[in-house]
Amino acid sequence: MFDSLTGKLQNVFRNLRGLGKISEENVSDSLREVRMALLDADVNFKVVKDFLDRIKEKSLGQEVIQSVHPGQQIIKIIHDELVGLLGSANAGLEFRGTPGVLMMVGLHGSGKTTSSAKLARWLQKQDRKPMLVGADVYRPAAMDQLEKLGQQLGVPVFIQRGETDVLAIARGAREQAAATGRDLLIFDTAGRLQIDEPLVQELVRLRDLVRPDEILLVVDAATGQEAVNVATHFDKALQITGSILTKLDGDARGGAALSLKAVTQKPIKFAGMGEKLEDFEPFHPERMASRILGMGDVVSLVEKAAEAVDEADAKKLEEKMRKGQFSLEDFLDQLRQIKKLGPLDKIVGMLPGGDQMLKGADLSKQENEFARMEAMICAMTYEERRQPNILNASRRKRIARGSGVQVSELNNMLNRFNQMQMMMKKFSKFQKLFGGGAGGKKIPPQFLR
Repeated sequence: MFDSLTGKLQNVFRNLRGLGKISEENVSDSLREVRMALLDADVNFKVVKDFLDRIKEKSLGQEVIQSVHPGQQIIKIIHDELVGLLGSANAGLEFRGTPGVLMMVGLHGSGKTTSSAKLARWLQKQDRKPMLVGADVYRPAAMDQLEKLGQQLGVPVFIQRGETDVLAIARGAREQAAATGRDLLIFDTAGRLQIDEPLVQELVRLRDLVRPDEILLVVDAATGQEAVNVATHFDKALQITGSILTKLDGDARGGAALSLKAVTQKPIKFAGMGEKLEDFEPFHPERMASRILGMGDVVSLVEKAAEAVDEADAKKLEEKMRKGQFSLEDFLDQLRQIKKLGPLDKIVGMLPGGDQMLKGADLSKQENEFARMEAMICAMTYEERRQPNILNASRRKRIARGSGVQVSELNNMLNRFNQMQMMMKKFSKFQKLFGGGAGGKKIPPQFLR
């Protein structure tokens, strides 16, 4: 989403790194470019003005540290102010009792139903027992969608088709939660294409009945400054406790994300990063600021990897690699672990400077290659995966035909795998020679250069 903004800010930073000293003139010139970049990203103009005023005041009042380049100090100030603009720290959910109650509100099409399911999945991983409640009585498709999502997650969904009284649905949901031991209710409420009084009054009545712990406004990040107006109206009527930004993986300019917290003074609590149920994460202002400024987000990448990789499996794999017993079966597992992390462009984008690496790069070719390699290995028998040395010409023809590739492509993949195995065996010998634990030999200095 922030690609255009990130690119423009990176150009500003390149100019800042060339500053020999901090002066009002060169700070003003740089901030003028920052202002244009933010306004072009559809950030609220009042938010932009206040943001730049704070940066200018701190930059000119900053005592230059001798060991730090002046331009780097301004970049640090911009980063810190951007973090503050986004909310300073992650704001978690707060529950007062059992069952906890969450109300999901927002305009039609903002992603409330999907976000409700994503949130239920996330809460399950926090050892909660959520139940989804279909409280949109005007759109039957919303109930159908919620039901299907609940089935995917194994989360119960409370629906009363034909009932038009939202309060009656709420009472029934509470009774069902008490009877089935559910400790959390998530209400997927109705939306409109625009805010109107009947919608607001219905939500107010529901709020007064269920007394939610959290009222979360679901906002489509692609709506730009209009998202600020929507948030202001909902907050005035319902006193929202926070927001969820959806479609942050899209190509919109990102102004909503940078304006929402500053205008409503309510934190962004979660972000939807894609269409899949797992594409959902707590909103961390510092990490998001680093992504926007092109500094990457290694912490989130590590968290994704930790979630995708089982620790016990990782230890077994390490042992196999050390002993030179890495097979095509293990290779297949690793390809599937990589797929769990998400699209390659998202993974690379989380690395520092990843946005620059991605310029002009077509990672879809690499992803297609991974898919073809997976198909080739899947076309093998279990014995062939464990002992690829038995793959004679006839077996290779069968595998190539079964996976839809040429024999030459299969041979190329097997050759690369053999080279990888040889490297692992060499590394294993190297470890035994120089890494012999507490009493082992030291690695010669030439290997450390």
